[in-house]
Amino acid sequence: MCAQIFSVPALVFFGVLLLAAVGVSFASLWLGHRDDGVRRSFAPAVASVGGDVDVRAHVEARTVLPTAVGTWRDRLPRGVDGEPSGVYPALRSGLVSGGHSVDISYRVQARRRGVRPIGPLVVETTDAFGLSRRRQQLGGTVPLTIAPAVVPLEAFEELPGAAGGTMQSVTDKLGQGADNLIPRVYAPGDSMRRIHWRASAHRGELMVRQEERESNPEAVIVFDRSVTRWSGDALRSPGEDAGFEAAVSIVVSAAHRFVQEGYSVTIVDVDGSEIAEPLEGGDTTALEALTTGFATLTARRDGNLRTLSTLFAGTTLGPVVVATGEIDAEDAAALLPIVTHSSLPVLFALGGSAEAMRIARDGGWRVHRLEPEDEIDTLWSGMAGFPEGRGHVD
Repeated sequence: MCAQIFSVPALVFFGVLLLAAVGVSFASLWLGHRDDGVRRSFAPAVASVGGDVDVRAHVEARTVLPTAVGTWRDRLPRGVDGEPSGVYPALRSGLVSGGHSVDISYRVQARRRGVRPIGPLVVETTDAFGLSRRRQQLGGTVPLTIAPAVVPLEAFEELPGAAGGTMQSVTDKLGQGADNLIPRVYAPGDSMRRIHWRASAHRGELMVRQEERESNPEAVIVFDRSVTRWSGDALRSPGEDAGFEAAVSIVVSAAHRFVQEGYSVTIVDVDGSEIAEPLEGGDTTALEALTTGFATLTARRDGNLRTLSTLFAGTTLGPVVVATGEIDAEDAAALLPIVTHSSLPVLFALGGSAEAMRIARDGGWRVHRLEPEDEIDTLWSGMAGFPEGRGHVD
C-alpha cells in the first residue's frame, strides 16, 4: 500500500519479504512441528499427605525448522502445591538431528488426600525469528494417588504383649483366679492372695499377678464414618473435611503400630462392616495396600455409634480404638460396655461436652482429642488433648 501511495516500487519487495517471513515462522511451528506425547512418572509412586513428590515428564518432539527457547508449565489440581514451570529448550531442525526428547522435572507437595490429576503440560514455543508463538497442551492428565499421613506412634510400654510378635500374650478377664505371671493394676474382684508386693512397692499402687496365654492377639479399630459426625464435605470427596482427615490418619497410624506389634488388625465401621481386609501381624505389604486404599475413603450416610457395644458382646479382645466425631453424654455411656472386653480401650473424638469426656474417662477409656493439626504420638497414654475443663470443641 505504501509503495502504491508513495510510488516507491522497492517497498513492494520489503512487504512481500515480511509476509513471507511471518508465513515461514508460522509454518515452522504449526506445520513442521509434531509432539509424540508425554510420559510421566512420580517418585514416590504413592504420595502421603504432607510429603514431597518428584514429578518427571519426558516429551518426544519433532520439528522441521529450529525453534527458539520457550517456556513450559504443568497444571496442578487442588490439594497439590508447587511451582511447575520452567524453560523449554530450543530445538534444532529435525532434518539434521531427527527427533528430540525433552526431560522436565519439578517437585510438589501433597496437601490433600485423594486421587489428583496432574497435567496436561502447557508449552509455549517461538520460531527462530521470534515472529510467531505457539501455545499447546502436551499429553493428558495422570492421576497421583495421595494416601493419608501415617504418624509414627510410640511402641507399647508396660502393656500386655509389649514384646511384640504374633505370639504375644492376651490377658484373661480381670478378677479370674488362675496362676498369674505378669503384674497388672489391681481391680475390684481380684484375690488379695494374688497381690504382687514387689511390683506394688515399685509402682506405688497395688499390683496383682496376671495370667497370660500364648495366642495370636487381635486388635480392633472402629472408624465411625457416619456423615452426622462430620461435615457434608467428608461425604462428597476425600481431603475436604479436616476433622475427617485427622480421623483417617489416626486409623491408619494405629493399624501400622498394631501390625508392627504383632497384632491381627480388623478395621470396621460402627455397624460391624469391614472397611478393609483384615491384617495379619507383621504383614507390611498389606499395610501398604491399606494405606493406598484409604486414599479414596469417604464418609457414609448412615451409622449409629450407640449400637457399637453389641458387636463386642461375649468377646475378649486386645486393644480397641474408636475414632469418631462430636459425641455427647449418651454416646459416651453407650461405649462403656466395650471397656470390659478390651485390654486397651482408646477413644478418639473430634469434640464433645465435658460431661461426655468425663463419663468416657471414668468408665475406663483413654480419651484423646482429635485435632487435625496435631502430630499425635502418645496414642496409648490417657486423656491427651482433653485437660480438665476443656472438653467441648466449638
